Amino acid sequence: MGTWIVGLTLAGVIALAIRSMVKDVRQGKSLSCGGDCKHCGGHCHSKC
Repeated sequence: MGTWIVGLTLAGVIALAIRSMVKDVRQGKSLSCGGDCKHCGGHCHSKC
């Protein structure tokens, strides 16, 4: 029974993380770049 509870909790946390990443991508945010161009160094080629 405990294994199921831990598994469902873990699955819920993973689902929330994926949901947050999808939401960020839909809003135009990059998953690999924070958008702070002065610290970027030009490697991420963001919209800056």
